[in-house]
Amino acid sequence: MKKHDERDVMFSRMNYKKGTEQYEDYYRRNPNKKEIDDTLRSLPNICGEGTMSYNELNSPIAEAVFRFLGDIKKFSEGKPNEKFVEVNPEAMSAKIKKLAKYYGANLVGVTEMKDYHYYSHRGRDAETYGDEITKHHKYGIVFAVEMDKNMINRSPQVEEIIETSHGYLKAGIIGMIISYYIRELGYEARNNMDGNYLVVAPLVAEDGGLGEIGRMGLLCTKKYGPRVRLGVVTTDIPLIPDKKEEFGLKEFCRLCSRCVRTCPAKAIPTGDREECYGDLQWKIDDEKCYSRWRSLGTDCGICLSSCPFSQEISQELVESMKESKDTMIRILKEYDEKFKIRPYIREPLDIIK
Repeated sequence: MKKHDERDVMFSRMNYKKGTEQYEDYYRRNPNKKEIDDTLRSLPNICGEGTMSYNELNSPIAEAVFRFLGDIKKFSEGKPNEKFVEVNPEAMSAKIKKLAKYYGANLVGVTEMKDYHYYSHRGRDAETYGDEITKHHKYGIVFAVEMDKNMINRSPQVEEIIETSHGYLKAGIIGMIISYYIRELGYEARNNMDGNYLVVAPLVAEDGGLGEIGRMGLLCTKKYGPRVRLGVVTTDIPLIPDKKEEFGLKEFCRLCSRCVRTCPAKAIPTGDREECYGDLQWKIDDEKCYSRWRSLGTDCGICLSSCPFSQEISQELVESMKESKDTMIRILKEYDEKFKIRPYIREPLDIIK
């Protein structure tokens, strides 16, 4: 599989300001993206005034979280303790998983890091723009935090981005604790968190056994569906990798397509997977998706709530999916009978009224 370049990620592209070296370099190499990116940057900001979901009291809740995460991301790396503690890989893997869950993770896995897990170059910040990512750790500790179903089922209202920012906050804090702890033991560790990733988190999570990447391009877990946020700590502490687990999601996504039907931007592909970055993937239209985010004022989330796995499918049925296509059809039928097009809660939650 080929590496992704963080300079091509929408969040990076939106940071390129006219007249800067980053702007000139990126659009010299990608002139086909200049017009659409300039148009997108002219739209109101997510959580900003002029968007559909803007509320002068509630939208700043998510903005405050993202600002805080931006302030602490500089602590993602640090010097290991000079005192080195010998560890048993199996025992250490179990301890770190327990520690991550103690601090709020719902799912945790370990994988041996591959070259394609890392971005090729950095692109999010002007200070590191274009830096080649060459330092790779051997292991990745990947974890998922559940996002509240009732908040996500209010997508694309402001509750949705309050909850996604909450998920990034929890993942960021868990990653900080784990990375600080590992460095206390004398090993290198880096927290990959919102705004400061060196890795493509869904790829790490899929190889770490947390789930599979589905049609919408997100990791889908058996218990929570795509209704999760991810964190990754890369490290050189000796660990035991988990096995990748395929539970039938790819075939399920071929049958389902509820996210395609409900996507307001028509950004999710309708056909089968195609070759992308040297692998077969469903590739969403980033520009269409992000354009809708800027008009809504949230990161939308309709596809998350539309996925049957986000609505707590019986785990007994999930476990039997690989052996029976009839099970997948049953899951979809029960979903349609209960939710029709998709679950949607219109009333605001008490915490933000």
